[in-house]
Amino acid sequence: MVHVPKLTRADAVAALRNPLALIAARWTPDPRTVRRAALAALVMSVVIVVTGGAVRLTGSGLGCPTWPTCTEDSLTTTSAMGFHGAIEFGNRMLTYVLCAAIGWAIIAARSEKPYRRSLTRLGWTQFWVVMGNAVLGGIVVLVGLNPYTVAAHFLLSTGLITVATVMWQRTREGDAAPRPLVGKAVQQLVWFLVAASVLLIAVGTVVTGAGPHAGDSKEINRIPIDWETVSKLHAVLAWIVVTLTFALWFVLKAVDAPKGPLDRTRELFLILLSQGVIGYVQYFTHLPEVLVGLHMFGSCLVWIGVLRVLLSLRERPGATSGLPAQAYESVNASIAGPR
Repeated sequence: MVHVPKLTRADAVAALRNPLALIAARWTPDPRTVRRAALAALVMSVVIVVTGGAVRLTGSGLGCPTWPTCTEDSLTTTSAMGFHGAIEFGNRMLTYVLCAAIGWAIIAARSEKPYRRSLTRLGWTQFWVVMGNAVLGGIVVLVGLNPYTVAAHFLLSTGLITVATVMWQRTREGDAAPRPLVGKAVQQLVWFLVAASVLLIAVGTVVTGAGPHAGDSKEINRIPIDWETVSKLHAVLAWIVVTLTFALWFVLKAVDAPKGPLDRTRELFLILLSQGVIGYVQYFTHLPEVLVGLHMFGSCLVWIGVLRVLLSLRERPGATSGLPAQAYESVNASIAGPR
């Protein structure tokens, strides 16, 4: 049976002053726990994007017509608001699940020994991005699903996925200075791939803003641009990303690159092919909601895949930053007070 020390008065004061430090003083998570916590935050950041897409694709974007409450008189959805109200309010509630996952990642990172400030900062960055996106989501509702605010909402969610992916990767590395695994020419090629992927995602939000799925059953303003033209531009950018990925794989094979970059590039190539199939099928079948939702999910996977390729180009062999274990225990003892 595990002995849990009693919470003393000094502990209570310390908890009010710095609860994370108190938890860190009394608990040391296994490295796998930290990795799983970071992965849970990443998974939830993707889930919130997909469910947000479901809100739009079911025409539930104004299921709760105001914000931060659901209606003028009710914090939650009512039976009179029906299916659309339940969908929109359910997506709002998932934000709390996302915050819980990020909070768990922050606590696990803060409690890891030795302490790694970089991990904790990545966790807090996710939290503040979520808070900012929640406010932006409220603005989206208040301005009647303006397509530009909807696009900004998605792009900020992509920023959240970026930070979550970096944190997940960093939990499997140390804090030593990064050492490149490939030459500068390969690194430059990957940065071209990253830039093309950013353009692909940005143009994808324009396709969404100009397309037929406005997010609500009533008339919603759309981005005043020909939808088919911008869709073709999106397809061209997709082919550029696929070509760059294939070229990167070929170059990595030619220079006998380490297994990590090769594996990540192959995975990205397969994700891109699947995403391309979904994209063309949805285009020629007049954008059925299910395929559009799958395409949004695929967009998240593509961006995660691109980031993993970028992060695989270097290694951080071992934690060299943070407090040494003995010094850390000394600090913890002074924070937690006498037992």
